[in-house]
Amino acid sequence: MQAGFDWADAPADACLRSANPADWPAQPGWADLLAHFWASPEGRGLQDFLSGRLQQGAVVYPPQPLRALDLTAPDAVRVVILGQDPYHGPGQAEGLAFSVAPGVKVPPSLRNMLQELQRDLGVPAPTDGSLVRWARQGVLLLNTGLTVEDGQPASHAGRGWEALTDAVIRRCSDTGGPKVFLLWGAHAQKKSPLIDTRRHHVLSANHPSPLSARRGPVPFIGCGHFGATNAWLAGQGLPPVAW
Repeated sequence: MQAGFDWADAPADACLRSANPADWPAQPGWADLLAHFWASPEGRGLQDFLSGRLQQGAVVYPPQPLRALDLTAPDAVRVVILGQDPYHGPGQAEGLAFSVAPGVKVPPSLRNMLQELQRDLGVPAPTDGSLVRWARQGVLLLNTGLTVEDGQPASHAGRGWEALTDAVIRRCSDTGGPKVFLLWGAHAQKKSPLIDTRRHHVLSANHPSPLSARRGPVPFIGCGHFGATNAWLAGQGLPPVAW
């Protein structure tokens, strides 16, 4: 972990300070997968790229790229939500797909997610946009790319993160108990070949972005995925997620 880093005390402009993966915490259950990745050509190339960008003065978010793997151990995963890219504004990204740090204005896609949650299950509006409470219940909030530069969406796409996050998706599919995979939007749905649909339940809909949330073929608003997830988990003898 970055020396002295405490998310609760993080400043609004918290950003990545080290390109050394040893400074990024993750649950021990992911250690073998991470070690294999960082020893691979993709992993070494990604580390070199991040080191170079930091040396050149780039502002990179989030401060903890592997936070989703730190909050949710592999044997605890029961739901996987796939995002694409961390938020690229100061203080927004907290290392979890769609989630923003407490006190940060809720972005439009997350606002639609919370609106659908209220519509589907009658859950009261939360006091902030942090989804840490989901992660601690076994909801893996995984972006396919885990870093981004300030004000430059998708700036680290294709730099190697995808090899790692694909491996994480495969691990979730191949090991542990039955899970629900929530694939919102075309980018997430491209990952469906990595998932064993004989063992797991896949729910697909449009992305919650305002550009697509109410459009066909499967509008996100009205999809009912939160309730459907809990119903399927109950059918497997698993406790529901307290969304």
